[in-house]
Amino acid sequence: MPRGLTRGTIVVKTIFRGSFTALVTPFRNGSLDESAFRQIVDWQVAEGADGLVPAGTTGESPTLSQEEHRLIVEWCVDQSAGRVPVIAGAGSNSTAEAMALSIQAEKAGADAILVVTPYYSKPTQEGLYRHFKAINDAVSLPIIVYNIPGRSVVDLSVDTMKRLFELENIAGVKDATGNVARVCEQRLAMGTGFNQLSGDDATALGFMTNGGHGCISVTANVAPRLCAKFQQACLKHDHVTAVALQDRLAPLHTALFLETSPAPVKFAMSMLGKCAETLRLPLVPVTEATRLAVRQAMRHAGLFNERITAAVG
Repeated sequence: MPRGLTRGTIVVKTIFRGSFTALVTPFRNGSLDESAFRQIVDWQVAEGADGLVPAGTTGESPTLSQEEHRLIVEWCVDQSAGRVPVIAGAGSNSTAEAMALSIQAEKAGADAILVVTPYYSKPTQEGLYRHFKAINDAVSLPIIVYNIPGRSVVDLSVDTMKRLFELENIAGVKDATGNVARVCEQRLAMGTGFNQLSGDDATALGFMTNGGHGCISVTANVAPRLCAKFQQACLKHDHVTAVALQDRLAPLHTALFLETSPAPVKFAMSMLGKCAETLRLPLVPVTEATRLAVRQAMRHAGLFNERITAAVG
């Protein structure tokens, strides 16, 4: 029997609910900007984020050294100080590296780890199973599987997910397939104790309507309070409020992915004065057309105060 709470025949390994922010990683002069990162963590918590996810895709994890990865997770755990759960990014296309990052996150005090399906290698379903099993066997933390075919090319099937959920530490999924029907399929296969978090802001409303538990959100970097309110409305089955907030956020969901993420969200964060726009190659700053679209979407969401609005024109 997998580790976790057992309610009748339902196994519950995690109860993550609501809006979890997939944090950006601020840089300054080519190095990590610790001060900006810690300030972002405090701001996110103050704005109502239900949880934080450092060192994931939005945190430019492929360009972080293992030492930088460790520092980001440690700073997040330290600065959040138990106020919200921390799900540490720990994925890699190398199983050995993913295991090392997972062990590192556990030592840092993370509440769970987020492990992406291996990108570039294009493993089979059996290869995916063995990858996650190796990580499962290396740590005692709950593991959220990150299924994002758009970046990793491979799609972890419901059947393979069911096999993984039988393991001790596999607790749920960050689903970025964009297929809201997957929520029902996975619930029928794994039960209601399987923790399902959306990884796609644009389809999060449909995901939640189908019975999802929350979202690991890119948009929440820029609009943490609105994203938290949206998730609260969804969890309370307040469809009218959820749709109104979705309409307010929808242009931002679109604009933040007009170019490769996290380039647009880094620009948006710079507009809010939260961090520099700096990215690491091969990512580059967004074009002027995207800047315009992001500014317009931020205005539509009501995110600019008068000072910032005047500054950007």
